[in-house]
Amino acid sequence: MDELINIISNFGFPIALTIYLMVRFEKKIDDLDKSISGDSGLIVQIKDLGGKIDELKECVKEIK
Repeated sequence: MDELINIISNFGFPIALTIYLMVRFEKKIDDLDKSISGDSGLIVQIKDLGGKIDELKECVKEIK
């Protein structure tokens, strides 16, 4: 019984701290993942706009 109490007292706090930090970081990682996913959609839209700008430049050159 004394060994069990000794093991818990030696390893209980580090285990509890690790679990707490893992849960907390998981939420932050999920938020970052959502943010990155949203940004990738914006990048696709910006690329599409870049292509349309190139098309407009070609049209303006043809008009001149």
